[in-house]
Amino acid sequence: MSDIAAWVERVTGHAPLDPARFERALTHSSREGASYERLEFLGDRVLGLAMAEWLFETFPDEPEGSLSKRFNALVTGAVCAEVAREIGADAHLRLGKQARDDGAAQSDNVLGDVVEALLGAIYQEAGLDAARALVRRWWKDKLHADARAPQHPKSALQEWAAANRRAVPAYAVVDRSGPGHAPRFTVAVTIGPDAAQAEGTSKQEAETAAAAALLADLSSREKPRKKRRR
Repeated sequence: MSDIAAWVERVTGHAPLDPARFERALTHSSREGASYERLEFLGDRVLGLAMAEWLFETFPDEPEGSLSKRFNALVTGAVCAEVAREIGADAHLRLGKQARDDGAAQSDNVLGDVVEALLGAIYQEAGLDAARALVRRWWKDKLHADARAPQHPKSALQEWAAANRRAVPAYAVVDRSGPGHAPRFTVAVTIGPDAAQAEGTSKQEAETAAAAALLADLSSREKPRKKRRR
């Protein structure tokens, strides 16, 4: 517990009042006792509010659509997992033997949930101001990573389909494998005769990757035609 408390204080700037709360935020459901799931539920909402507020302040001239694109890109499980690795949360995960053997310590799903659980724990002990400050500290190098609001691949594919008078993209899970704490989804996306598949650690991640793959394929086929135009 002392190691966890010292680590929490180092990465958050907050000395835990109840170290057991932060131990719980690092505990996977594969281990006996309370897990991070309830704290993750709370922290997800804290992250959403703190990020929306920050974007609203930082980009005062951007419309709602652009702010939404930035928001969606910044709160994904993959980005939360990246934050978890940067602060060293993977070294402090409390996992059951099977989950540990299955590589849960490297799972984006698990690591992303843990970061949200830590935010939930900070919110409970120190309030919204402290949680807001932590989000801005952990995400400070990511907020301006894109000068323009990033276009989500699924939105971009849907816009392409509309512009080309094609059917709405259809997504389908074609395979699911792996243990419960580290699943792998394979999703196919189709627009008429055009299709692509991709994998991800969640259905949403796989859909996003499939949309990006199909967009890349469609774009590569369009470029030669454009070059021949006079």
